[in-house]
Amino acid sequence: MADKTAYIFPGQGAQVVGMGRDFYDAEPPAKQIFDKANEILGYDCRKSLGLPTEASPSGLAKICFEGPGDELDSTVVSQPAIFVTSVAILEVLKTKKVIEPANVTAGLSLGEYTALYAAGCFSFEEGLKLVQKRGQAMQAAADVSKGSMVSIIGLEQQAVEKVCIEAAQGQFLRCANFNCPGQIVITGDVEACKRALILAEKYGAIKAVELKVAGAFHSEMMAPAAEELKKALEQCNINKPSDIAVVANVDAEYYKTKEQILQGLVRQLTGAILWQKCMERLLADGVTKFYEIGPNKVLTGLMRRIDRRTDIVNISSYDRAQAAAQG
Repeated sequence: MADKTAYIFPGQGAQVVGMGRDFYDAEPPAKQIFDKANEILGYDCRKSLGLPTEASPSGLAKICFEGPGDELDSTVVSQPAIFVTSVAILEVLKTKKVIEPANVTAGLSLGEYTALYAAGCFSFEEGLKLVQKRGQAMQAAADVSKGSMVSIIGLEQQAVEKVCIEAAQGQFLRCANFNCPGQIVITGDVEACKRALILAEKYGAIKAVELKVAGAFHSEMMAPAAEELKKALEQCNINKPSDIAVVANVDAEYYKTKEQILQGLVRQLTGAILWQKCMERLLADGVTKFYEIGPNKVLTGLMRRIDRRTDIVNISSYDRAQAAAQG
């Protein structure tokens, strides 16, 4: 079995003020991506009216580089911001040919959109518009429900499921993200999540932390968002993967058709994310080199827990990109 290379992309929660600034300042391909994003999202509408515009950087780039953090952390901003930053870094790497080409891609939740873009399944504009719609739809669904999420560290799945059953007390609560051994995120009603914080420690968890998210993502509470996203996806020009494979979050299987991609992206919003299973699938299928492309180092940390022997390189900064180029 020939060695394979995978590009993996982070999801919501990886955002940090300053992300992408070094690439934007140093490399024209990155600046072009951020500028194009502003045009697509309408952040720089003054320019189209022939009026004076903000000094560069402006729009989404300005929020990514300068904050404020609260605005960057919001669902409607963080999702396009992470997608754009990840694509900007990817385009620099492709232009400079500093790392091996990918045989396969994957992305955590939101990151799956970057993975599909990297595999040629849709254009940057199509992907960005989908991500924008996704963030807006998820925020709208969160606004009409009282949901939250809790990350539980140090418990096996069976124990986490017991926590959910005991903490639910007639409300909704279940596992949402299987990230790595000993890290499972649960999702559900706010009150049930708060009870789970206490119960998790009772069951011996090392740590239980309520996540700073707008609602109960990856649960039935996102059903209205899934419906809105489905409508947008049906209007999108999606290609099936060809030269680069893409593994799906929802079942750790490879996408084969446009219909599977549409179904997988819709299922993401209400179903569980099987990230650990996705990474184990890639390892079993001969991937020997991973590149995490995008802000922060979340996926590198998870991989260290999945298989610490894995050769993974994080490229979240321009310095790291230059180091990767030097081998």
